Amino acid sequence: QVQLVESGGGSVQAGGSLRLSCAASGRTFSRYAMGWFRQAPGKERDFVAVISWSGGDTSYADSVKGRFTISRDNARNTVYLQMSSLKPEDTAVYYCAAGLYTLTLSAGTVPYWGQGTQVTVSS
Repeated sequence: QVQLVESGGGSVQAGGSLRLSCAASGRTFSRYAMGWFRQAPGKERDFVAVISWSGGDTSYADSVKGRFTISRDNARNTVYLQMSSLKPEDTAVYYCAAGLYTLTLSAGTVPYWGQGTQVTVSS
Protein backbone atom coordinates (compact mmCIF):
# COMPACT_ATOMS: atom_id res chain seq x y z
CA GLN A 1 0.00 0.00 0.00
CA VAL A 2 1.29 3.43 -0.93
CA GLN A 3 -0.30 6.87 -0.70
CA LEU A 4 0.73 9.66 -3.06
CA VAL A 5 0.38 13.43 -2.69
CA GLU A 6 1.34 15.80 -5.52
CA SER A 7 2.41 19.41 -5.20
CA GLY A 8 4.10 22.12 -7.25
CA GLY A 9 1.44 22.80 -9.84
CA GLY A 10 0.43 26.29 -10.85
CA SER A 11 0.25 28.75 -13.71
CA VAL A 12 3.19 29.64 -15.92
CA GLN A 13 3.84 31.41 -19.19
CA ALA A 14 4.74 29.40 -22.27
CA GLY A 15 8.44 28.65 -22.26
CA GLY A 16 8.60 28.66 -18.48
CA SER A 17 9.36 25.89 -16.02
CA LEU A 18 7.73 24.09 -13.12
CA ARG A 19 8.79 21.25 -10.87
CA LEU A 20 6.16 18.86 -9.61
CA SER A 21 6.72 16.76 -6.52
CA CYS A 22 5.02 13.60 -5.35
CA ALA A 23 5.45 12.55 -1.74
CA ALA A 24 4.80 8.88 -1.06
CA SER A 25 4.11 6.96 2.10
CA GLY A 26 5.25 3.45 2.85
CA ARG A 27 8.44 1.72 3.86
CA THR A 28 8.73 -0.02 0.49
CA PHE A 29 8.78 3.12 -1.66
CA SER A 30 12.04 2.09 -3.30
CA ARG A 31 10.34 -1.05 -4.65
CA TYR A 32 7.83 0.98 -6.66
CA ALA A 33 8.19 2.22 -10.17
CA MET A 34 6.90 5.78 -10.23
CA GLY A 35 5.37 7.81 -13.00
CA TRP A 36 3.43 10.85 -14.07
CA PHE A 37 0.25 11.01 -16.13
CA ARG A 38 -1.83 13.99 -17.16
CA GLN A 39 -5.43 14.63 -18.08
CA ALA A 40 -6.83 17.65 -19.88
CA PRO A 41 -10.54 18.53 -19.57
CA GLY A 42 -12.70 16.13 -21.56
CA LYS A 43 -9.76 13.93 -22.50
CA GLU A 44 -8.30 10.63 -21.35
CA ARG A 45 -5.52 10.35 -18.83
CA ASP A 46 -2.25 10.01 -20.77
CA PHE A 47 1.21 8.78 -19.90
CA VAL A 48 3.91 11.41 -19.39
CA ALA A 49 6.96 9.81 -17.78
CA VAL A 50 8.05 6.83 -15.70
CA ILE A 51 11.11 5.94 -13.64
CA SER A 52 12.09 2.43 -12.62
CA TRP A 53 12.20 1.28 -9.01
CA SER A 54 15.99 1.32 -9.25
CA GLY A 55 16.01 4.84 -10.67
CA GLY A 56 18.25 3.74 -13.50
CA ASP A 57 15.71 3.71 -16.30
CA THR A 58 13.30 6.36 -17.48
CA SER A 59 10.82 6.69 -20.30
CA TYR A 60 8.90 9.66 -21.67
CA ALA A 61 5.99 10.38 -23.92
CA ASP A 62 7.12 11.72 -27.28
CA SER A 63 5.30 14.97 -26.60
CA VAL A 64 7.49 15.80 -23.59
CA LYS A 65 10.79 14.11 -24.39
CA GLY A 66 13.66 16.58 -24.17
CA ARG A 67 11.61 19.00 -22.08
CA PHE A 68 10.60 17.01 -19.00
CA THR A 69 12.81 15.08 -16.59
CA ILE A 70 11.61 12.56 -14.04
CA SER A 71 13.72 11.75 -11.00
CA ARG A 72 13.34 10.20 -7.57
CA ASP A 73 14.81 10.63 -4.12
CA ASN A 74 14.22 7.44 -2.19
CA ALA A 75 15.60 8.97 1.01
CA ARG A 76 12.70 11.42 0.92
CA ASN A 77 10.15 9.03 -0.61
CA THR A 78 9.63 11.58 -3.35
CA VAL A 79 9.45 11.58 -7.13
CA TYR A 80 9.82 14.75 -9.20
CA LEU A 81 8.87 15.96 -12.64
CA GLN A 82 10.98 18.87 -13.83
CA MET A 83 9.15 20.56 -16.69
CA SER A 84 10.81 23.13 -18.92
CA SER A 85 9.94 24.84 -22.20
CA LEU A 86 6.31 24.47 -21.26
CA LYS A 87 3.66 24.78 -23.94
CA PRO A 88 -0.06 25.59 -23.71
CA GLU A 89 -0.80 21.99 -24.73
CA ASP A 90 0.90 20.86 -21.52
CA THR A 91 -2.04 22.30 -19.58
CA ALA A 92 -3.65 19.48 -17.61
CA VAL A 93 -4.09 17.94 -14.21
CA TYR A 94 -0.93 15.98 -13.50
CA TYR A 95 -1.20 12.76 -11.52
CA CYS A 96 1.50 10.87 -9.72
CA ALA A 97 1.33 7.10 -10.20
CA ALA A 98 2.96 4.05 -8.66
CA GLY A 99 3.22 0.32 -9.29
CA LEU A 100 5.10 -2.40 -7.42
CA TYR A 101 8.42 -2.86 -9.24
CA THR A 102 6.94 -1.88 -12.58
CA LEU A 103 4.46 0.55 -14.10
CA THR A 104 2.88 0.26 -17.53
CA LEU A 105 2.13 3.17 -19.81
CA SER A 106 -1.60 2.42 -19.73
CA ALA A 107 -3.47 4.54 -17.20
CA GLY A 108 -6.14 1.87 -16.79
CA THR A 109 -3.66 -0.54 -15.25
CA VAL A 110 -2.09 1.83 -12.70
CA PRO A 111 -2.81 0.60 -9.16
CA TYR A 112 -1.98 3.75 -7.19
CA TRP A 113 -2.77 7.39 -7.91
CA GLY A 114 -2.25 10.74 -6.28
CA GLN A 115 -5.02 13.35 -6.16
CA GLY A 116 -3.59 15.42 -9.00
CA THR A 117 -2.19 18.93 -9.31
CA GLN A 118 -3.22 21.51 -11.90
CA VAL A 119 -0.69 22.86 -14.38
CA THR A 120 -1.79 25.75 -16.57
CA VAL A 121 0.43 27.12 -19.32
CA SER A 122 -0.64 30.37 -20.93
CA SER A 123 0.49 31.79 -24.25
